[in-house]
Amino acid sequence: MNKACCVILAAGEGKRMKSSIPKVLSSVLFEPMIGWVINSAITCNLREICVVTGYRHDLVQQYIDKLEYHLETVIQEERKGTAHAVMTALPFLKKHIKGDVLILGGDAPFVDKKTIIKAYKTHKNSNNSATIISSRLDNPCGYGRIIRNNTDYNVEAIVEEGDASFAQRSIKEINSGAYWFKVKDLIEYLGKITDDTSQGEYYLTSIIKLMIDGGLRVDAFETSSPHVALGANDVCQLQNLNEIARNKVIDGMMENGVKIPCRDGIIIGKWVEIGAGTSILPGSILTGKTVLGKECVIGPNSQIIDCKIGDNVTVNQSYCKNSKLSNGEKVGPFVTLINQKSNR
Repeated sequence: MNKACCVILAAGEGKRMKSSIPKVLSSVLFEPMIGWVINSAITCNLREICVVTGYRHDLVQQYIDKLEYHLETVIQEERKGTAHAVMTALPFLKKHIKGDVLILGGDAPFVDKKTIIKAYKTHKNSNNSATIISSRLDNPCGYGRIIRNNTDYNVEAIVEEGDASFAQRSIKEINSGAYWFKVKDLIEYLGKITDDTSQGEYYLTSIIKLMIDGGLRVDAFETSSPHVALGANDVCQLQNLNEIARNKVIDGMMENGVKIPCRDGIIIGKWVEIGAGTSILPGSILTGKTVLGKECVIGPNSQIIDCKIGDNVTVNQSYCKNSKLSNGEKVGPFVTLINQKSNR
């Protein structure tokens, strides 16, 4: 992906969240949703990234400034749709006109490295001007449907829920809101787009339609993950994302030999590392850059934040933050350790 870049759309307010922070800063497993998205792009070696901010852009900028890698930002002063947001990043795109651009929503945390790379291979191998990342949902209500023709199965259109016929609403393949574009073609068609609504808004789905009508090759890569398209517009949907993420992390830990006999009350953050044979008991919360060794017993009812813990350590009904425990140590019950080094 040497010539590829990425634009992340993060300008939305998220009024239904009833929060004073931008929607993309709402947390999933203690990490802002945009952090999940940025991490997925970075792990794909996409180092040229531009984030389009808008509502409370100062807060998004503060978060980005704390990251260990440099990202460009631009401000979408007026929020007039996804294509308008991309127009805001036009100077960034022009610097990468000979390559491809991945466009992601900053509020869709489950887009993953595997999906991004496979979609890019499809995009390049098929010489597409645009590649839609699609997903298949059992209940596609509310999403734009991918319409394919009956001869070569190529994409004919994206039809939004409100415009879909009864037959089209039965289609389960949906637009995730993530795309690969040839930068040169995207810039050209950004110049041709007109507003889609009486409110004067511009959408990337209209770019897709213009490209298809113009004879350019457009296709969709259907990911095997049903979660790629999921976002959150209110706190109920955000809770659902947290539960999905919590179970995905726990499943991954168990596949690697971590013992979790009961999931009740267990929360393990995205960045936590746990050695094989370690047991996590109910009511335990592990977050931050915590690293646990092998054959430990954590819990019940313990909280561990940003700790380095060796092998065969027991932490029972205790709180540990920014601390280090050596092999074989036993902590608790009812102990608080903050900024503590090992007793050994």
